[in-house]
Amino acid sequence: MAGASIPIRRAEDRRLARIAMVERHVQLENEHDLEGVLGTFGPAAQYEDEAWGEHYKGGNGVRQFYEQLMKALPDLQIEVQRRHATDDAVVLEVMIRGTQLGEWRGLPATGRRVEIPLCGVYTFDADDRLAGERIYYDRATVLRQLGVFHEPQRLLGRMCTLATHPVTIARAVARKMLGR
Repeated sequence: MAGASIPIRRAEDRRLARIAMVERHVQLENEHDLEGVLGTFGPAAQYEDEAWGEHYKGGNGVRQFYEQLMKALPDLQIEVQRRHATDDAVVLEVMIRGTQLGEWRGLPATGRRVEIPLCGVYTFDADDRLAGERIYYDRATVLRQLGVFHEPQRLLGRMCTLATHPVTIARAVARKMLGR
């Protein structure tokens, strides 16, 4: 029975090492240390922004993602709210805060603050460095906070929807009038 505890201990040690790697990664993000952040990734790095369906492969791809993010939100701060760890991954629930002072996804700097709940899934390589980071968040929340999305239930949202999607609205009105 004593031998059975050794693999369990190693698994727990590995889980703790991976948690420490993710915590260091977030700390470096908060310090805006691009090279440090990139150093937490292993050679087969990838970054997946699922809200936009974008996947960045390799060190250069991951660098591209972080350069864009750090230019767009130079005061970026990440507050970890919950952490979940398994044998294969670490999952963080965080709050992202920052001011959009640089271009982001074709949107010029708005000077507006964002506060976005986000879930990040971190996977690891054989050396317990980050193999990948996959993030999930609500894209509409970000766009609303930046002032470029308006809820369709409100007057401004209705006007924007009518102006930007006249054919869709015309079809909806026609279906309603025809009782379909």
